Order: sequence, then structure tokens, then C-alpha cells
Amino acid sequence: MKKKLFTLLLSAAAVALICNCGDDAVINADNNNNSNNPIIVTQPSFLYRDGDKNYIIDAYGFVTNEAGDTVALADIATGLIVALDSERTIIAQNVNFAELEILSPTIITEPAWVLHADKNYVIHPMNQHGVNIVTDGSGAAIGSMVFKTDSDGNPTTVGDIVDLEGNVLVGNVDLAELNIYQPNTNLNPTPVPVPVTSSSSNDNPGPGPVVTSSSSVDNPGNSSSSKTNSSSSTPKSSSSAAKSSSSSAKSSSSSAKSSSSNGGSGGCPAIKVKSGGSTGSGWATRYWDCCMPHCSWPEHGGQAKVCDSRGKNPIGNGSGSVCSGGAGAACTSQIPFTVDGCDEYGFAFAAVPASNGGQCGKCFQLTFTGEGHYSSTNGNTRKLKNQNKKLIVMVTNIGGDVNQGQFDIMIPGGGVGQFNGCAGMGWGAQGEQYGGLLSDCEKEHNYNAGKMASCLTEKCNKAFGSDEEAKKGCLFLATWMNAAGNPEHNYVEVECPEVLKKKY
Repeated sequence: MKKKLFTLLLSAAAVALICNCGDDAVINADNNNNSNNPIIVTQPSFLYRDGDKNYIIDAYGFVTNEAGDTVALADIATGLIVALDSERTIIAQNVNFAELEILSPTIITEPAWVLHADKNYVIHPMNQHGVNIVTDGSGAAIGSMVFKTDSDGNPTTVGDIVDLEGNVLVGNVDLAELNIYQPNTNLNPTPVPVPVTSSSSNDNPGPGPVVTSSSSVDNPGNSSSSKTNSSSSTPKSSSSAAKSSSSSAKSSSSSAKSSSSNGGSGGCPAIKVKSGGSTGSGWATRYWDCCMPHCSWPEHGGQAKVCDSRGKNPIGNGSGSVCSGGAGAACTSQIPFTVDGCDEYGFAFAAVPASNGGQCGKCFQLTFTGEGHYSSTNGNTRKLKNQNKKLIVMVTNIGGDVNQGQFDIMIPGGGVGQFNGCAGMGWGAQGEQYGGLLSDCEKEHNYNAGKMASCLTEKCNKAFGSDEEAKKGCLFLATWMNAAGNPEHNYVEVECPEVLKKKY
């Protein structure tokens, strides 16, 4: 990560004090000056106000503005906030984080309106039952929108948010005055019963989305068409906390042939399940942001390798990350790879959830189930199971937004995420910010699974034409992984094989 993982100074009791324990009074959106300006976060964060500027600070000390741009770093222990400009301008000193407002996460599962009143309300587009479900920040359904009608009986864009019993929670909400926000996670909203409609609505469940030109993003449309059927819907991974890892060599060259030259030889290494180790199920995502990995930082053990800004020459771990103005980057020697005579096993480095804590250098075996996360099951994901493929990963990184069971695999061309330290690498276009080159292919070929491998191979060759090592890592996704997006897996902790330890 870019900076050390700062320690929060808030106790559980202090956090509890910021819970909303309000009364049952109806809130009128007309009188709520902040209703059009919700602050959306995906993890508990501090809110620091400096005049008319709001700064959102996560548990790792990364500071973003309301547009989501990372603009500063904060040392929560000392209260120092420093801008990421060339002068390292001090924004604030001696900030008492224990006194700051804490923002709770707001889960958005599909393009939706968000209203800020006493809390954030997520108003979903009309579903197949004609209901606009309303969820709270946790993603739980709390009610629905009941729309008012005009003098001719036609539904308007104005209505009330009612709870599951039909009681009004927020009145006079005008969707035309709200912005639409894109998904920040990929869970289906909890089903809600058909709402109780008010007498003023003529039992009309409400219109489809109506958006004015002031809306900052696209119209979400009907929910049945807003689900993303691909890995391009990958949520922000560990690359959204400025850390990184790398992977090791695999695949042959420009062709889509998976020969795996750099991993070793002599058949499959012995893989031994670790007694008492963790197990579970989840899915694999991908990224490569070039940042210095979390497990490379001295305060996290400093065991993972660090390379220069081009990812080639090992250097010490005391010069900081390229993602925060330092010199350290992920090593391209840590691209994914296979070993000769062992087609069923792949080897890679990965990020795990920050909440797991202390997993640097641990290894896990991922056994693919044939299914794809985010409704991305296709012939490519099924082929992984049919070929009995297993991926052995070694942890070099963490992510505050990596979910339990999710392993974010370091693959060049897998998407840079929020932080991009790859400017000095001399590479070509890296594709979608989240999902990378494969996500580009999915959109270009309308998610035709049969065209993914050839499209990705072409893009890998073009993006990494000047870097044979990185190209091999990119081609690993096209070849050994069959260009499968977000494949699901069962995982078990294993003893780390030497082929990974010597590259760690």
C-alpha cells in the first residue's frame, strides 16, 4: 500500500455513538438541503470538513474528495493530512479523528438514485413487478417509492419513501432532482413485498426512471437490464488501496500457447494442505496497478520483493511506492506462471481482504467450480473445472474492499484499479480501469465466450510488445485461465511451494 496501515483511535463505544437513533417523525425531502449531495463510501470512513471542502478518509489513511479522487494521505495517529501534490502541502494538522463524523458504507448494487436525508436511501429502478425498491446503506430492503399522480392521473417523478407497512419515511422525494450513482458492489437487492400504496397514488407503483440533464451519469433503466453479465463488473479490488504485488512467468510468447517457462520444471510440486488452515469459497478477480505491495512495506514484514519503477530490478523497501511519489514498484518477475509437466496447476500472487489481517506470505489453493461470479458463468469458466485446474496463490497484498473469499490475482493487463503506478513501465493501453483488457474484449464482442481468448491474446501482445515478461503474465489469463472472468472457487490454505517462495 502507499502508506502504512494506520491505527484507528476510535473505540467501539465511540463508533456506537454516531448511530442514528432518531425518532419516528416523517422527514420532508423538500426541507432537506443536503438531499441531492449524499457522500457515498464503501467502507467506514471519517469525514473531515475544511470550509466548503469535504475530505473522506478511510481506515488506511487514504484521503479522497467527493469526486472519488485520491488527493491526500492522513496519519490518523498524529492527525496530519498531507496533499499528494508536488509540494506535499499540509491540509491539516493535529486533527482529532475521534471527534470526526464517521460515514457508514452505502451499498449500491445497480445504477440507482441516492437520497440523503437522515441517512442515505438507495432508490432502485422499477423491477419486473413494477416496484421501485428502496434499500438502506447496508443493502437491506426497507421499503419502496410510492409515486404521486398529476391531475390527469398520470404518475409523476415525485413520491414518498414508505416502509414495509406503508408508513411514510421520507416525503416529497423528486427523482428528477437526484443524481444516479453507479454500482459499487454486485449483490442483488433483498426482495421486498409489493408495497402498500397511498390513496394519492391511485395504486400506481410509479414511473420508470426519469432523469434530468443535471444527472451526472447514465439513466439506470429497468433493473432487469442493468445487471452486468461480465467480469467488467468487478468491484474495486485491492488496487483501490494503493498497494500491489506481482506474479510470475507463464505462457510462452505472443501466441496463445501456455508453456510456462519461468516457473520451474520436473512436474507438479507437492501441495500440502495446512493443518488447521482456513477454508471457504469465493471468486477470483484480477488487477495489476504496479504499486509497491502491502507485504513489501517494512512495517508489514517487508518480505515481498520490491523493484524499481519499471518493475525489473530489485531494490530496497525503504523508498516508498511509485503510487505515492516513491521509487518502489511491483516486480514483473511475480507474474502468474505454470511449471513444465504440470498443466493442471497455476501459480500466482494475490491480494486478500484487509480484514483478514496478518496473511502476508500465506498460500492458498483455489479449486475452480465452473461457475462465474456476477452471473458470468460461460464455457470458459466451466472449462476450468472440466480441466481440473487449481491455482496456488501467495499473499503479497491486501485490499480494504476485497471481500471475504475473494482473491485478487496479480495479472498484467487485469486493470489498474484506483491507483495507477504503471506510467513508467512503457506499456500500452491497460483496458478498463476495473477488469482491464478482458473487460474490453467482453464489451467489444458482446460477451461471446468463444472470442475472448483470441481477443485477449491480441490485446496482450499489443499492450506489452516491449515487455516480454509482462506479456507472458497477461497471456496467462488468455491461456491457462481460458479467458474466464471472475471464476468461482473453493479455497484451502496450503503450505507454500518453493516455486512461489523463491519469487516472493
